[in-house]
Amino acid sequence: MELKDTIMRLSSVSGASGSENRASQLALEMLKEYCPDAYIINDCVIGAFGEYKEGLPHLLLDAHIDQIGMIVTYITDEGFIKCGNLGGIDRRLLPAQQVVIHGKEDIKGIICSVPPHLSGGEGKVLSFDDIAIDTGMSRNELEGVVSLGDSITFDVKPKELLGNRITGGAMDDRCGVASILYALELLKGKETNYNITVLFSTQEELGERGAKISAYSINPDIALAVDVSFAYAIGETEHKCGYLAKGPMIGISPSLSREISDKLIDTAVKKDIPYQLEVMNGLTSTNADRFSVNREGAKACTVSIPLRYMHTPVEVIDVEDVRLTGKLIAEFCVKGEQ
Repeated sequence: MELKDTIMRLSSVSGASGSENRASQLALEMLKEYCPDAYIINDCVIGAFGEYKEGLPHLLLDAHIDQIGMIVTYITDEGFIKCGNLGGIDRRLLPAQQVVIHGKEDIKGIICSVPPHLSGGEGKVLSFDDIAIDTGMSRNELEGVVSLGDSITFDVKPKELLGNRITGGAMDDRCGVASILYALELLKGKETNYNITVLFSTQEELGERGAKISAYSINPDIALAVDVSFAYAIGETEHKCGYLAKGPMIGISPSLSREISDKLIDTAVKKDIPYQLEVMNGLTSTNADRFSVNREGAKACTVSIPLRYMHTPVEVIDVEDVRLTGKLIAEFCVKGEQ
């Protein structure tokens, strides 16, 4: 598979939390190459990889398919769209952003921005009560194509940067989806230590909701939540971040399984895969938090791809980190000494 192309395709499709259907359909199409019986339920994509073998532990590989976005809450008499947030959007960057309202058809708009000449030099961060979207349409025109509750995403497509880097508005967590697909490509025709189920889950940005309901059905023994985490950029606290192009970040936390963290580290060392550690002192704010307390509990761990400018329209990743993440997952799964 062409990994960069896979990431670009996945992150080009809209799928704000609660409205993931387009992204889920594309992910299903891609997953069926490796899991022919894959299916969608509640917009979550689920597939069993390989032949089930009695006695092997059940491993879940998860990445969330949703992205941050907004939701239409009201249309004013003047024809401006009011909205609320879906996930943790950085409100500092909202004025003058281009967006797409996903109604009966996709409508483009601009988040209103007061010119500096008229703002009196004030630079306060707007609340969502202050945010309005201008489409150029009247209220009557909008009501014909836009309904309350329609989702809104940033109007941005992924772009290639220098080297192996990509920028876009849905790298979180479509690059995680791509890394799992790449791992499955590497595992084709190989024996594994586990019965493997793949999950591309919904509504992670709203509190890991898709992970919770899917984990109850799948009931894994072990679960890897493949997500993104902070990559160092200027102005950030360096020791709290990973680095681009230096490999996946293996999670260590009291809420995670130290056994699985150590196995991942051991796999990386034995297979000469660059890796980084991500130490957390409690919950991880990923789907691993749901997996670890599912039913009687699963041995959960996080494997994170370093990402700059999280929850903005210009998230940046390095394709090499996605490749190394997929390689680590595949080596962790393949039958052999661990």
